[in-house]
Amino acid sequence: MSKVVKLFSCLPICRIEEDEHRKKYYLFGLIPFLKVKNDKFDGYNNIWTQKIYRECPQVGERLWCGGKTLLTKNTFLGTHCCFNGCEIHGAGKVTIGNHFHSGVELLIIAQNHNYDHGQHIPYSPEDYIYKDIEIGNFVWIGSRVTILPGTKIGDGAIIQAGAVIHGEIPPLAIAGGNPAKVFKYRDKVHFEKLKDEKSFN
Repeated sequence: MSKVVKLFSCLPICRIEEDEHRKKYYLFGLIPFLKVKNDKFDGYNNIWTQKIYRECPQVGERLWCGGKTLLTKNTFLGTHCCFNGCEIHGAGKVTIGNHFHSGVELLIIAQNHNYDHGQHIPYSPEDYIYKDIEIGNFVWIGSRVTILPGTKIGDGAIIQAGAVIHGEIPPLAIAGGNPAKVFKYRDKVHFEKLKDEKSFN
């Protein structure tokens, strides 16, 4: 982790000269400046991983956070989940399987306002609809993806950067766009071979 350290330096602010004796006087002052102190980064043990271990009801081994990661008390994580920055909003249940990897700025939303049957417009501020989200094993999600309430993503799926996901993404599918659509599938034979060999990252 990088730390900002406040330091002070004694520097001359001005000089006063006396012509008769050719004497020079200097007025010094303490000038504050900031220095960034770089410590060795540990994605397995930092402020985000510690917070997740404290607050989430289920966290598997080898949790890794490479950026700001804020989950909820209704988040359930499998083994070796790797986040490069993620925020989960809403009280719906979010389940993420084993060997999950995400890019930066992943946004997961697990609830919505009840705009159809609420008591206010444009929406009722305290009347929510909670929808669970399920993300399978070996899922790879690109940067700046948004996952909407009720989404299900199957094992081995890949989500293209910038996608907005709603509904169901089948196993081994490669999907992208807004709304996201499946445009390709992974090589199942090769995937199963690596899975059997336990060649996990």
